[in-house]
Amino acid sequence: MFTTDDALDTQAAVRRANLRRALQLVFQASGTQTRAGIARATGLTAATSSSLVAELIDSRLVVEGEQAVSTGGKRATTLSVDGAHHLILVLVVQPTSAHVALVALDGTALDARTVAYTPATRDRVLDDTVAEAAARFGARLLAVGVQLPGTTDGRTVLESVQLEWQDVPLAERFEAIAGAPVLLLNDVDAEAIAEAGMDETPSGYRLFVHLGGGVGAAVTLDGELAPGPRDRAGEIGHVQVVFGDAARPCRCGQRGCLESAAALGPMLGEDFTDELDLPAVRALVARADQGQIDEGARALARAVKLISALLDPIEVVIGGPATELGPRFLERVREESGYPARGTQQPPIRYADPRVPLSAGAAQAALTAALGVRWSPQQLRAAAAPRP
Repeated sequence: MFTTDDALDTQAAVRRANLRRALQLVFQASGTQTRAGIARATGLTAATSSSLVAELIDSRLVVEGEQAVSTGGKRATTLSVDGAHHLILVLVVQPTSAHVALVALDGTALDARTVAYTPATRDRVLDDTVAEAAARFGARLLAVGVQLPGTTDGRTVLESVQLEWQDVPLAERFEAIAGAPVLLLNDVDAEAIAEAGMDETPSGYRLFVHLGGGVGAAVTLDGELAPGPRDRAGEIGHVQVVFGDAARPCRCGQRGCLESAAALGPMLGEDFTDELDLPAVRALVARADQGQIDEGARALARAVKLISALLDPIEVVIGGPATELGPRFLERVREESGYPARGTQQPPIRYADPRVPLSAGAAQAALTAALGVRWSPQQLRAAAAPRP
């Protein structure tokens, strides 16, 4: 909506940039922001600020609320994000099921459900799910965010081993059905975006490592994803970190890959799959060989140490079902990476925030692509609880 290329029209570009700034200020202080507050924060005149707010209200992005507390003069009218009109559809696609969420502009989840399929029926079920939302909500759909395992440039699934997709133009396909812009996002990138979104003022590099059926990583800089030019950043699962007799065979055909030691299958046994719920993962952890888990912690620590020496991240976050490994695993990773290489600083290492909803990263990315703004941590957490 505000992301049109205005390079040939400077006046329109400035107007759109100011609309984004004003809207972000409302997102940051929904329910307390005012026109005067926007004017002060942006340095724009009161008339310009009022004009921007009027356009945002007309676009069903902002709504007026109660009058603010008086500061000595006429009481100003507060502004809030309009959560009653625009919607973001989120699909978290996995091999045999997809989590489907409908998120309002204020971050509140209106609906969340799971649809199941087989590899043979997956395309039809996903197409029908998007078509159902389009038929029900029409022009209210602001954007569609699709989170999936594999590499993507935002438009095409370049490669997904788990889904057995390669060079699939999924965004184009869904756009033809939804009539709204579609953004594809790697699942680990989505988790990293959501984790960064829980920070009020994200700054510096943050390294996010996902441990599940595979191992992946993503880096954010000042809260924004920092992808590589070929959309392959974070593919660390098949970097060799274990050598000699301790190096195990990896499913890729090599030995000693990070994934061969630190993915949850090698640590918890062959019963682990990415689609297990958390209680089932906890049950596997309870009866797992602790030596195997410690071996995975050592392998992960080596990778973290190398990446941290290069990036100097503010912190390292471990996410995915690995958060169920408990405090012992986290302490082992910290201990194994605990002696900083000369001239470096060991970053804090923690598990991902359990309050982050599954659909938050893809929803956040779709919102930013459509409007150029981000939710506050409070709004992001709201996506965990569907509205009654």
